[in-house]
Amino acid sequence: MKTQLEILQAVTDAGERKANLASVRANLLKLAVLSMLAGAFIALGGVLSVIVGFGFPEVSASNPAMQKLMSALVFPIGLFLVVTFGAELFTGNNAVLMPSMMNGRHGFGATVANWTLVWLGNFLGALLFTYFLVHLSGLLAPEPYNSAIIKVAETKASLPAGVCFLRGIGANWCVCLAVWLAIGARTLPGKTICCWLPVAAFVALGYEHCIANMFFIPAGIFSGAGVTAAGLGLNLLWSTAGNIAGGAVFVGSLYSWLYSRKEHQKRKSA
Repeated sequence: MKTQLEILQAVTDAGERKANLASVRANLLKLAVLSMLAGAFIALGGVLSVIVGFGFPEVSASNPAMQKLMSALVFPIGLFLVVTFGAELFTGNNAVLMPSMMNGRHGFGATVANWTLVWLGNFLGALLFTYFLVHLSGLLAPEPYNSAIIKVAETKASLPAGVCFLRGIGANWCVCLAVWLAIGARTLPGKTICCWLPVAAFVALGYEHCIANMFFIPAGIFSGAGVTAAGLGLNLLWSTAGNIAGGAVFVGSLYSWLYSRKEHQKRKSA
């Protein structure tokens, strides 16, 4: 692993590059494609978590944690693909763009522009994957998957705003810790472990990740869930707000303040 200061420097450099993608018109197509791929990767992890997690109803009936554990073990493939392929994920960027912004390498407007464009690209990529490669291909049509995805979608859409917001904080705290640690890992096995453990934790705990919900709720709607577009929108609104707080505040800003301050004090004493 890199040291914390080395990780912070790597994240700062990465944040500046990501901000430039949104600020240079020639890079917008690349940003759009990378964002759509990230949405599709997370949706891939989502459908895999449903197939594996809800595929043993007899076992889960007497062991309720088993479904959560099995879903948690396979869902992180989405973030692993994002990190290793270099795709653009809104929730990861919530943390990654903060150190570069706090160090004056780009402004707040560039940060918001990146977050907005990447969020939209993630949504489009997740929606296209869900419709064509999940719904039309019939992956969730058989039981118990049809009933399971309907229940998941209806449960998420019915969460009170405050609960959804707080669960959003927890989800992206875990996801951004995974991204942060993966940047610090020097080997592919190290990056794999860093992606898997924090993300598996948030899935098992039932936190709310807005990009994952761009798969779960539309997949439920396509399967017949009683969820309206307004219900989807409200969940995404509050989970997105929570994700921003969890990633930008609890990871990106906090670690930038902690270790930038440490480096400043070290140079001052020298």
